[in-house]
Amino acid sequence: MVWKIGEGDAYALLGELLAETGEVDPLPGIARTEKGKPYFPERPGLHFSVSHSGELALCALGEGALGADVERVRKRGADLPRYALSDGEYAWFLAQGGRWEDFYTLWTMKEARVKCTGEGIFHRSVRRVSVPLIKPGERARWEGFVFTALAGEGWRGAICEENS
Repeated sequence: MVWKIGEGDAYALLGELLAETGEVDPLPGIARTEKGKPYFPERPGLHFSVSHSGELALCALGEGALGADVERVRKRGADLPRYALSDGEYAWFLAQGGRWEDFYTLWTMKEARVKCTGEGIFHRSVRRVSVPLIKPGERARWEGFVFTALAGEGWRGAICEENS
């Protein structure tokens, strides 16, 4: 699995990543599953996920199912962490200091997981989307997936891959 983050259009970033890895040139046609997960119909063994937040884009590419999410860190409604996080996740969030950066670390892992499975974040209660309690720069195996937490100035991101 390889990934790239940058500014601009997420699909343009995907094209750059494909070119850099020597996988495909030009960008192959993209289709979507009935739940909206994008894929390459002509390259079933090549999986990708894209995400964008404002001008920031994240793209991941690999041989197995994966999901990627990136979010600009910004304040939200004070009740959102309690609504979106399980009891254990919420306790971890508070133990880290209750910062929005820590919320987005968990949130992007939740988004990346449902993108990996293709189910989407709103097809089940977000509190029931379980993720490991890790900090940016860490990786963890969790419930059949491998999670990578990413971070930079003013953003958080995550990649989730099927554990093969």
